[in-house]
Amino acid sequence: MNIKTISTTKVRANISEIIERVKNHDEIFVFGRRNKPEAVLVKFPDTYNPRFSDITNINAYSKSFDFLKDEPDIYSFSDMKKKHA
Repeated sequence: MNIKTISTTKVRANISEIIERVKNHDEIFVFGRRNKPEAVLVKFPDTYNPRFSDITNINAYSKSFDFLKDEPDIYSFSDMKKKHA
């Protein structure tokens, strides 16, 4: 995953290019001022389930958590069952 952090000034000057990169290349951008992140731009998912909230759809379908795919599982199914069932 390739997350780009850019200033809000650059966002204003290049918003069309940034949107195209997000839309066509699945890039993610973090916007901020004075090196402080303030917002994230991710591609809106192609799949959308109206039974869920917008944020749930984005989290589930936008690939925003793809960076975790290479992380090891630290909880077993039984751990999760004990905690949440």
